[in-house]
Amino acid sequence: MDTIERYTPALAREWDDFIGRSRNGTFLLRRGYMDYHSDRFVDCSWVVRRRGGIRAVLPANIDSSGVLHSHQGLTYGGWIMPTGHVDGAELLEIFGQAIEVWRAEGIRELDYKPIPDIYASAPAQEDRYALFRLGATMSGCGLSTAVPLADGPRLNQMQRRHLRNAADLDWSISEAENVDAFMNLLSECLMDRHGVRPVHSSAELQLLRDRFPENIRIFLLTLKGETRADAGVCMFDTGIVAHAQYIATTARGRELNLLTPLFVRLMSDIFATRRWFDFGISTEDNGLVLNVGLLRQKFSYGGSGVIYPRYSLLL
Repeated sequence: MDTIERYTPALAREWDDFIGRSRNGTFLLRRGYMDYHSDRFVDCSWVVRRRGGIRAVLPANIDSSGVLHSHQGLTYGGWIMPTGHVDGAELLEIFGQAIEVWRAEGIRELDYKPIPDIYASAPAQEDRYALFRLGATMSGCGLSTAVPLADGPRLNQMQRRHLRNAADLDWSISEAENVDAFMNLLSECLMDRHGVRPVHSSAELQLLRDRFPENIRIFLLTLKGETRADAGVCMFDTGIVAHAQYIATTARGRELNLLTPLFVRLMSDIFATRRWFDFGISTEDNGLVLNVGLLRQKFSYGGSGVIYPRYSLLL
């Protein structure tokens, strides 16, 4: 039998070591990333052991109503599994044992966001089967767009035209060490176009970038003679997936379609060895609203659909 224990900070190094050896963990699930917003979320992560070694972990937080979320501060969570030794039958047993523990803790519901399939180094969908067996319902479904990078971007006619037009301009692409210039660009872009602010503050993103400099990288496209960039992207690189976490442009950048040469450089050069380039979801309200224009813009780079599912399980 496995033992199931609640995570404590004393387990941070062991937790991170396991994430690094898992088949579906990413740097977002390391404690240095998860804990940066510990003041906003009450951590309620779980560790499964057998004979002392970790078998699986569940990044999670709990709210005041007794709902266990995996995880409200992260894009995804779910059970993180080792490269071998845990199959569908075993994960179903782990789920069953965990539910008994959670009920005893007064937890009444599980809000579960599994890691999208493209982020795993090997298939890791045993949790979806277990959720089906346990009677979970799908409570949300985001739709993202990902480009397979084995053959580089596959631009449609519109994007090829944008790329040709950009070739007549004199621009350069640089990588930024400090996040301030990009965050100023992003904040203005989001406020002008959507009336919202970025999820991360400039200080938070700088903190995370300093903790994960190989994973969080910012690229800016600047026209010759200008001191300020007209397009920028903050990339979250897992080693398997290069994910465009934040995208920003000025009005001029949008008019000149400067995201096209920037994305082409990222896909065909800087992140060419990754399996996937993930543009992120084009949905709102747990997937009930689809931004068709945004979806088709991402599709124009040669991408296709990846779902970000969400499940609810009453305990």
